[in-house]
Amino acid sequence: MDSELTGWADPVARLRDALVRNEFELYCQPIRSLAAGDYPVGEALVRMQAEERALLPPGEFLPVFEHFGMLPQLDRWVVFHVAQKLGRGFKLPRLTVNVSGQTLQDAGFPDYVAAAIKKYRVPKGALLFEIDESDVLARLQDAVRFANAAKGLGCGVLIDGFGRRSVSFSPLKVLRVDFVKVDGSVVRKLCASEVARTKLSAIVRVAEALRIGVVAECVEDGDTLARLAELKVSHAQGFGIHKPQPIDSI
Repeated sequence: MDSELTGWADPVARLRDALVRNEFELYCQPIRSLAAGDYPVGEALVRMQAEERALLPPGEFLPVFEHFGMLPQLDRWVVFHVAQKLGRGFKLPRLTVNVSGQTLQDAGFPDYVAAAIKKYRVPKGALLFEIDESDVLARLQDAVRFANAAKGLGCGVLIDGFGRRSVSFSPLKVLRVDFVKVDGSVVRKLCASEVARTKLSAIVRVAEALRIGVVAECVEDGDTLARLAELKVSHAQGFGIHKPQPIDSI
């Protein structure tokens, strides 16, 4: 857990102060529809301001939040500010927000989401939640409970990191997901590995049967994009599609 934040005498107080002072900035990475060529959804990302007003990448501060059990507070901050953007008419019609395994266990989080949606009049279906596949498998009951609550609020659900390990399709039906996001470890190998192409093809076939969208992440070049089109993947995300940028500059 190496971070400049760990050098503080009281990291918990530092993190709480950062949340109160809004020392974070939202970024967004648009996700392209390969059929239509437009950007129907984007992933909301968060950066933290360092002392010199530079921005810390997630790898610098998320482990600290996780270590002190404070990821639910950060996730609430992101939801609040994303709801503001969506309620005021954001340029992309839908945004995804990552939720941590700790947040899945936070019984009060759905009520917080409901209040934010109501306050900013977020359109139905405009807010989606990304749950990492590892958290789904490790906390299935919590994930199901959260997904049901999210669906009840008119929000979508996406499983992130899909296919990182052996593929399990059973959570897709149980959570009633709208999208699966195929892990970059699969996507990066598409042009060189028949195994990767076979795995992705199987994911696409099941997703089509369940009417679930498939997002390929970490798309960095045209050759990979062409492979995705051949395999009938519906959406693509990555530096070769659109780099993350401050959300207000989208």
